[in-house]
Amino acid sequence: MLETDVVIIGGGATGAGIMRDLCLRGVKAILVERGDLGCGTSSRFHGLLHSGARYAVKDSNAAIECIEENKILRKIAPECVEPIKSIFIRTPEDDEAYESQWVQACARAGISAEPLTVEQTLEMEPNISPKIKSAYLCPGAAIDGFRLLWHIFDSSVKLGGKLLTYTNVVAINSSNGVIEGVTVQDKYTKETYKIACKYLINASGPWCSQVAGLAGIDINIKPSKGTLIAFNHRISTNVIHRLHKPADADIFVPHGTVTILGTTSMDADPDDSSTTQEEVRAMMEIGKATFEDLEKYRILRVFAGCRPLYAGDDKNASGRAVSRDFVALDHGQRDGLKNFMSVCGGKFTTHRQMAEKVCDMICPVLGNTKKCTTASVMLTEAPSKELMERARKVFPAYGVELSEHRQGADRFSKIVSKIEHDKDQGEIICECENVTRAEVEMVAQEPTTHSISDLRRRTRLGMGTCQGTFCTYRAVGTVQEVTDRWTSNTKELFKEFLEARWKGIRPVMWGNQIRDVELTRGIYEVSLNINKEGETVNDSIKPSAKEATTAKAPQAAKAVTPAPKAEVKAPAAPKAAPAAPKAPAAPKAAAAQAKAATSSGDAQMQIKVTKRADKAAIQAQVKEGK
Repeated sequence: MLETDVVIIGGGATGAGIMRDLCLRGVKAILVERGDLGCGTSSRFHGLLHSGARYAVKDSNAAIECIEENKILRKIAPECVEPIKSIFIRTPEDDEAYESQWVQACARAGISAEPLTVEQTLEMEPNISPKIKSAYLCPGAAIDGFRLLWHIFDSSVKLGGKLLTYTNVVAINSSNGVIEGVTVQDKYTKETYKIACKYLINASGPWCSQVAGLAGIDINIKPSKGTLIAFNHRISTNVIHRLHKPADADIFVPHGTVTILGTTSMDADPDDSSTTQEEVRAMMEIGKATFEDLEKYRILRVFAGCRPLYAGDDKNASGRAVSRDFVALDHGQRDGLKNFMSVCGGKFTTHRQMAEKVCDMICPVLGNTKKCTTASVMLTEAPSKELMERARKVFPAYGVELSEHRQGADRFSKIVSKIEHDKDQGEIICECENVTRAEVEMVAQEPTTHSISDLRRRTRLGMGTCQGTFCTYRAVGTVQEVTDRWTSNTKELFKEFLEARWKGIRPVMWGNQIRDVELTRGIYEVSLNINKEGETVNDSIKPSAKEATTAKAPQAAKAVTPAPKAEVKAPAAPKAAPAAPKAPAAPKAAAAQAKAATSSGDAQMQIKVTKRADKAAIQAQVKEGK
């Protein structure tokens, strides 16, 4: 049995923020997460660091909190923030009367809203519709959720905190109306054990009501699902908002080389991250008021997440009618179970402030009177000039800052040392995101890593243009060389990652996306034969007959490559997997670098993918039908 002062349930932004705050105050804390850190709501949003301007009219408190936290996060976590701006534009479709209300509300909240002429706006953002009526420059920004959460975790561990991922809470233990701890189960070992604690915090986001239910407590959480579209282009330099009451598909957030359009709002089960073509079509139509040529940009994928909205006693509240503010429910006062609190609602932008308020309430109960310092203590240490100079001598071009920002100075120093001692460690595994072999090997061997998807959240592997088409087989071969803790089932390594990528691609299979999917199938289903005979990639996400014959682009689309006039058929899985492919005569290196040993009668296929599989050779195989 483990013992600690505080157990935090939930590894999203709220839980991670609370953990770091407690650790900085000297409180012992263990965070328990049923999946990977940041695998829920905190990684399924548009990555906007709010200025608060969006909420200025309807929710002034939320607006003030957002602008305050915007400034703090830019200061303490610069490696996680892309310090751009937000531009609010009023289109011909937007209410002119709302504009004056909004300007006044921003002023009251202390949010800068600098007016721009249409000419100035188009000079800054030439892709915006020239039909816009007015525009304002505000201090919004983009933030990398994965990166921020892992830096918070690293900071907390250095201060004595402990993280248990893939550990599910199965019971909340109490005696005489006082919390004693929790009972948890490890997902992989199936070990069940207890963690004793003095205080329990439920920070499980849209799953708050389910966790509270383990203690017989009812919380009125209204999970609100939002769908987002990721484009393979940086459509704008800055964040672009529509200047109207918050609505669907009215924010474009650029991240690196991509742009995310969000979002929608609908009641849903917290585990529902599904998306549909109908949602995409509707969002694209709305988005064209901002960017008239939106249909010309290639869509990478679609994804969705659930907001943890707290509706209080209003059983009928839903969607955008529910406040985005957060509440801290003291179950001792509310339900008679002492030393138990649920933290509900709130936004990613304000997670640090939420954590501060929560810790200010529970620390006195634990006899701790230290003040919060999270607004001033840097999240990570800046790398030394000497380290960066060493890195530039051995690192691939454009990859130095990306890797350092992802992993932090301590880990980055180890990565640089690995490459210095072995130049092969500098080999690029993921070209889209400039991820080296050294970085993949290091993360693969950490105890929190259990899959290629875990690796993705730490390194962004597979999140770029090819969506894992060329880096998946490289990553699988790489991780199997350095660890056997979670890499023994080769086929499952491929399928777990590729199915997750496929889920986001399926709703947007039109135009060039069809070609990309066929190339991916050619590599993994034909050349590497990851499916046994008669088995599809995943029956649960295989297109229905109707979907497979009606996967059309939006009617108004003006695609770069015209979609078929009548219908586009999604590729069907072959009835039987072909025999192991013969490597082409030229180049000969491909035969030595990419080997696949397949047997449809085996319980598990053993596929050997070496660390230098040749992309061009595999593409040639697919093209020639070999």
